[in-house]
Amino acid sequence: MSEQNSADRLVGSDRVLAVLAELARHPDGIGLEEMARAVASPKPTVHRALAALRRAGLAAQHGHGRYVLGDEFLRMAFAHHEARPDHVRVMPVLRALCERYGETAHYAVLDGPSVVYRSKLDPADGAVRLSSVVGGRNPAHCTAVGKVLLADALRTEDAVRAWADGRPLERPTERSIGTAGELHAELVRIREQGYATDDQENEPGVNCVAVAAYLTSPTVPSGAISVSGLAYRTPLRKLVDDVPAIRAIASGEHLP
Repeated sequence: MSEQNSADRLVGSDRVLAVLAELARHPDGIGLEEMARAVASPKPTVHRALAALRRAGLAAQHGHGRYVLGDEFLRMAFAHHEARPDHVRVMPVLRALCERYGETAHYAVLDGPSVVYRSKLDPADGAVRLSSVVGGRNPAHCTAVGKVLLADALRTEDAVRAWADGRPLERPTERSIGTAGELHAELVRIREQGYATDDQENEPGVNCVAVAAYLTSPTVPSGAISVSGLAYRTPLRKLVDDVPAIRAIASGEHLP
């Protein structure tokens, strides 16, 4: 195979992946013309990519010509997620926290400037659910899970400023941290106290306490575990006062 043909095939593969990623952004479906605009490719090329995905079961076509993710993609994604070692190990912890506090429990990991939620468990009888989703992201400096992981990763003010890279820190609420200097001071406090809080910094009306999780190493956090609650229902002070119990459950103590 010539070098040119190999390069063309790589571009084609990238395009198929771009189409697949765009499908994931449209749970209600997306038409061919809209998809072509979204991935900046000719309609015949996009149609071929969609046909390949449909043959593999990774895409499906519903009425009115709209395309969605296929059942095979969903089956593989859920099977992979359920079998992940960190998910398997953390679910009993999240279940215990969820049952104890009647609030949502999360497990998240750090990915650059964001946290990614790997696992989430809502209370069975909770009338109001939080907007977070498995696979979703939030700014690390605005969340308790993110800040407790940043506190471990960024030990000096220079490290914090290098991480911020001169960019203004996103402020989802008026309580969010806005500068690298403020973040450094917060991370120092977190290292001293051993936990992080989110006092309506990421979402109005929602507060959170998080501790580091050591699922794969006794010294290096694999991620963070949190309890998030509606401020009117579970005041932040209540969660902070119960940090020793949260930490004990997160470490696997008192689990059945």
